[in-house]
Amino acid sequence: MIKVGITGQAGFVGTHLYNTLGLYPDRFVRVPFEDAFFSNEETLKSFVSSCDAIVHLAAMNRHNDPQVIYNTNLRLVKQLIAACELTGSKPHILFSSSTQEERDNLYGKSKLEGRKFLEKWADQNNAQFSGLVIPNVYGPFGHPYYNSVVATFCHQLTHNETPRIEIDGPLNLIYVAELVQYFINIIEELDNERKDDVVIQEIKVQHTIELKVSKLLSILENYKNQYFEKGEIPALDTPFHRNLFNTFLCYIDHSTFFPFKLKLNTDERGSFVETVKLNSGGQVSFSTTVPGITRGNHFHTRKAERFAVIKGKARVDIRRIGIDKVQSFELDGSQPSFVDMPIWYTHNITNIGNEELYTIFWINEHYNPEDGDTYFEKV
Repeated sequence: MIKVGITGQAGFVGTHLYNTLGLYPDRFVRVPFEDAFFSNEETLKSFVSSCDAIVHLAAMNRHNDPQVIYNTNLRLVKQLIAACELTGSKPHILFSSSTQEERDNLYGKSKLEGRKFLEKWADQNNAQFSGLVIPNVYGPFGHPYYNSVVATFCHQLTHNETPRIEIDGPLNLIYVAELVQYFINIIEELDNERKDDVVIQEIKVQHTIELKVSKLLSILENYKNQYFEKGEIPALDTPFHRNLFNTFLCYIDHSTFFPFKLKLNTDERGSFVETVKLNSGGQVSFSTTVPGITRGNHFHTRKAERFAVIKGKARVDIRRIGIDKVQSFELDGSQPSFVDMPIWYTHNITNIGNEELYTIFWINEHYNPEDGDTYFEKV
């Protein structure tokens, strides 16, 4: 069992890393961290002395005064080092740096100098250190106008704002789940295979997709047109398009968007409803549920899923992992409608009517219960 702490645990990458580590309780113990620890020396000392590995993500990315960014980021590094020295702790520290190290700005300078400070500490204390130089990170729950242009565009397109391209340059991106796996692999390698080695390493994390800002916006505008306005599933033929679509879904205001009303066509023969219009593959299935029964209480880390009620009455509950707020939606087969489950949202569906409930499901990959994407947690 590796005891892992994450400074900046509540941030964009920190949240994903913390939640992912929680999927493996037989391999990791998560040492809780709060931003307030940096304001209390004793609490910070207790934190570092409890960890086998610390992923240092806490940093300031944006501020009106670049000097504040520089000073803040170096102060956090120095406080972390001081806490380790005062307690004699030698955790494996993984430092999140940035490709902006190469640029002439104070944020990049703070990252480069912070990495060098930690390298020096590791060298002087025979400790392990991994400095990761990371490209732009995108994914669900990133903060618009702060974490990435992907987050900003997704927020704007789902909130009736007009995105604007300031510089149409190339973007080198990595999906947050891919970055999280980098961290996990490095933690396990140095703990399990090279536990007794003094390792000080710089790792240039490779981007997994490269495209221009205009191309990114074009794809997201297509998602808005097809999905947000028509309820159609866009083409998800590559891992990047699937990851980007899952990111886009998380910026929708679920409380006002769902349930999405479907077009009901009725004539003398009966009725017809198109529940899922696909521009690429996936899996469609259906279920019947007797009154009072609840299905689900699980979440996915990779697959988005749609519940469409075509007969009976149902309540769909969803809750983002790590958040207490539950959102509930009532669906009635007399007016066919659907609710989509974003990744990292635990969800269920309950038959709240007096007759059998008919539900059609769509998932954006072929479902395989053995692939490790489904984790059970009550809403």
